[in-house]
Amino acid sequence: MNQRTTVGLVAFLALCAGIVGALYIAPPNVESQPEYFQTYPEPRALSPFSLTSHEGEVFDDSSLEGQWSLVFVGYTFCPDICPTTMAELNGIYPELKALNSVEPIRIVFVSVDPNRDSIERLSEYVSYFNEEFIAVTGEHKALFPFVRNLGMMYAIAESTDNPNYLVDHSASVVLVDPEARVIGRFKPKREPGKLSISDSQQILADMPIIISKQ
Repeated sequence: MNQRTTVGLVAFLALCAGIVGALYIAPPNVESQPEYFQTYPEPRALSPFSLTSHEGEVFDDSSLEGQWSLVFVGYTFCPDICPTTMAELNGIYPELKALNSVEPIRIVFVSVDPNRDSIERLSEYVSYFNEEFIAVTGEHKALFPFVRNLGMMYAIAESTDNPNYLVDHSASVVLVDPEARVIGRFKPKREPGKLSISDSQQILADMPIIISKQ
């Protein structure tokens, strides 16, 4: 091997070492992105609304300011999706509270069945899952535009004369930021033979990333 070949080989090896060193010692500054969260193109400010909390207090758009709110729509007579989602959220709540966030993280359950879900029943229902959870409801004329504003829906498809009537509703968990803006949602997982609910572990995985971007 002549001197020119040796010098060229040394230079090539030095270049490779430099590239490898740059990747491992100073990796590219690539921001982490949420893996499961469906971010809306632009944060959406909530229109003014007024509902009532399970404590009998006014719950309006200002009630969502200064906190992260994971909002779920349902009703206390719901046989499956609602209690399962509430239990899942309760399971990760201690870890959500422990996240490095300036603003607290709250769980808000919106009952869209005011005919049966009295304030007393809501209080009992939400407290069963977690004393810190918030439940709200109101008349349909206030509930429907609020739920639509969140990007969700609900409908009572049968007569309320039947005491066991069901309510169709979205199963996503919507995230409202500390400025009371809807920024996206965790959509339910759809798997054959299983309930279509939002995966609590996906929420727990993405929340730190979402919070860090604010």
